[in-house]
Amino acid sequence: MPRLATSDHYTLDLPAGHRFPIAKYALIREQLLWQGIAAPEDFYEPGLCAEEDVLRVHTAEYWHKVRDLQLSAREVRNLGLPQSPQLVRRSLSSSAGTLQSALRALRDGIGLNLAGGTHHAFADRGEGFCVLNDQAIAAAHLLAHGLARQILIVDLDVHQGDGTASIFWDEPRVFTFSMHAGANYPLRKEQSDLDIPLALGTGDAEYLAQLSATLAPLVARVRPDFIFYQAGVDVLATDKLGKLALTPAGCRQRDELVLGLCRAQHLPVAVSMGGGYSERLADIVDAHCNTFRVAFELWP
Repeated sequence: MPRLATSDHYTLDLPAGHRFPIAKYALIREQLLWQGIAAPEDFYEPGLCAEEDVLRVHTAEYWHKVRDLQLSAREVRNLGLPQSPQLVRRSLSSSAGTLQSALRALRDGIGLNLAGGTHHAFADRGEGFCVLNDQAIAAAHLLAHGLARQILIVDLDVHQGDGTASIFWDEPRVFTFSMHAGANYPLRKEQSDLDIPLALGTGDAEYLAQLSATLAPLVARVRPDFIFYQAGVDVLATDKLGKLALTPAGCRQRDELVLGLCRAQHLPVAVSMGGGYSERLADIVDAHCNTFRVAFELWP
């Protein structure tokens, strides 16, 4: 039975009208309970990520600026979130959620974080609402402690996982795969181990065919013993920032494809939520809940 990392630290106060849908983190937990997908005992508090784990991935200079609220005005603009003690706690809590999800996946087959997927965080800077790179931190922890030999990061957020690609550029034990909208943020792409840029407006059939043709052969070639899945729902046609055209059913089929392969091949997988910016908050919440619903169906 999957367990879900969540925390009150996942939410924080943002200026009125801010485009980052911070409310989704609390609403998803409520929706999972209301729909009966998860029970109260399925949730746990992951704590805060240790500085030792942060510094395996991020430079000391950058982390100390984040920690001490010393980011420059330009760095804050690039980040897109106002710096505050609450943002520091949120970033440490979210990263701990993915790290703990990875450790639970080693035991249970899957671990789920109701946040994370902050793949635009580089070793030395934050961008695109991403302060710390949670999946990179968790992957580095597994490698440092001998808990994984070869890691595959499957990043299906609509935006390229540029920070993750940069962090692991010269790390052969981590293979980065990003399938994303090509002509979209970030304007300057990094080079993942495998990038599949999709044409704007790509819908369910083409998207799922491409993913289906790619993923199983990739797993066979890379031979990972651990997978991180970045399950952003900004691939939806309703997304304001995504520029792809998946339906909710197509987005769910994407999750079934990825998680079904992990289940069939007995590959432990840690899931982080990633982005979602639809006009209706309900569209975002429902799509994220579908990811968790699929996990509970595959790991009953």
